[in-house]
Formats: sequence, C-alpha cells, structure tokens
Amino acid sequence: MDKKQVLFLCTGNSCRSQMAEGWLKHLGGDNYEVFSAGIEAHGKNPRAITVMREAGVDISAQESEVINPEILQSLDLLVTVCSHADEHCPIFSMAGKRVHWPFADPAKADGSEAEIMAEFRRVRDQIKTRIEKFIRSGL
Repeated sequence: MDKKQVLFLCTGNSCRSQMAEGWLKHLGGDNYEVFSAGIEAHGKNPRAITVMREAGVDISAQESEVINPEILQSLDLLVTVCSHADEHCPIFSMAGKRVHWPFADPAKADGSEAEIMAEFRRVRDQIKTRIEKFIRSGL
C-alpha cells in the first residue's frame, strides 16, 4: 500500500498543525507520510511540545516551516486547522483533496499558566479525537 501524503496547514505552524502532525505520525503508523507547515513560520510553541509529551508524543524534532507550493502536487490531503490558513492559503492547484478542521488557537489563551496549559490540553485532545476519526474513516 502506498503511503498517503497529508499536510496540516496553520498560520504559523507553531501549535495546532504541529500537534496534528504529531498525532497522525503517532496513531497512523506507516500508512501516512505526514507534514505540517504554515503560511508563516513562527517556531514551535514550547507549551505544545509539553502537552504532546504529556500524552506520549514527542514533537520536539519537528520543524516549523513555511508551505512549499510544490508539495501540493503530491499531496493526497491538505488539512487546514485554522480559519486564517483556510482563507489565505496560497493554493493555485493541487492534486489531492482539501478539508478544513477548525481548532481554537491555544496560543491565544490567557489567564494563569494552569488555565493556559488547560487550553493547550483541551485543543490537543480535540485534535487527537479528530485524527482518530480520520484514521477510522480512511483516506
């Protein structure tokens, strides 16, 4: 079976797309070639790394990258995980399917450190649930 190529796209490739990449790599096994990118690259958010590590997934080696339009020609699926990326993604043509899975931006959470981390965990768990549903449905 050929690996399906999946790209998770967000504005800055720092939180949601990084977590989605980590979850699909972790849960999808060898069935997927997984990437994440942003319209801009903001670097990885340390809280995203922390909450994913708590869940047993290490995303610390993943890169925060800007989308390369050439990759769109080989993708099976492009998933935008924030509305800004969905509305502003510079897509002229692509070979595969495009879907939008909106998640709140945990980096915009405010309050105490405990409240902010709770939001990161909430979004992490929402992304995991969505990835599990995706894997069950197949591509």
